[in-house]
Amino acid sequence: MRNERLRAVMAAGGWTYDSLAEKTSVDPKSVERWVNQGRVPRRATAARAAEALGEDIHALWPALRQPRNARSVSPELVALYTQRADLPVATYIDLFRQAQRHIDVLVYAAVFLHEAYPRLNDVLAAQAAEGCEIRILLGDASSSSVRRRGQEERYGHGIESRCELALQHYRPLLGAPGVQLRTHGTTLYNSLFRADDQMLVNGHVWGVNAYAAPVWHLRRSEDGGMFDTYTASFDAVWATAQPERE
Repeated sequence: MRNERLRAVMAAGGWTYDSLAEKTSVDPKSVERWVNQGRVPRRATAARAAEALGEDIHALWPALRQPRNARSVSPELVALYTQRADLPVATYIDLFRQAQRHIDVLVYAAVFLHEAYPRLNDVLAAQAAEGCEIRILLGDASSSSVRRRGQEERYGHGIESRCELALQHYRPLLGAPGVQLRTHGTTLYNSLFRADDQMLVNGHVWGVNAYAAPVWHLRRSEDGGMFDTYTASFDAVWATAQPERE
């Protein structure tokens, strides 16, 4: 959609794409997109353009009335699932198979992966053999955080036994080059499943089993975005976790 206000102001002042681009230190093609496609420049660039044109910045670009850091939808959000149960296990497996550099898993148990796809270890071992670094973080069944989660979800000791089961599922990978396995006792705010620059985040809701909580699929597109926030969270938990031995 064209920015008719900007077009009219430029025409009245004799501005061309080239002249406004020079004044705002951008490419003339960017100015053309502002006018003909309705693109909104960065706030600092828009401010320079508005000053040069003698116009109010918000009159030219009403979208900039939003707070500087506000966004209706993050550019990193690929998809949002109402419940983890709505997401096919094949989605996790496909992401892992595509990974070339990193596979990170932060959970308490998530035994649904092995239960639905018993060859998961084969996939992870194959990726590790190709040079992919794999880090698995499982819940420490003896930790107070795991016990508390069981109480909050009315799951009793079930979650502790599932943590033990998950450890048994992954244990055959111990000793494989490129695979590391640790246990943690941190509060699990989100389960994370990372494959290079993509990540599935299973958000946790108090008193709700993880399979009924939402999942958002992220793809890294910028520094300091949502993806980097969750990656930093994983690294922080990894630093406090205990390595499992063969």
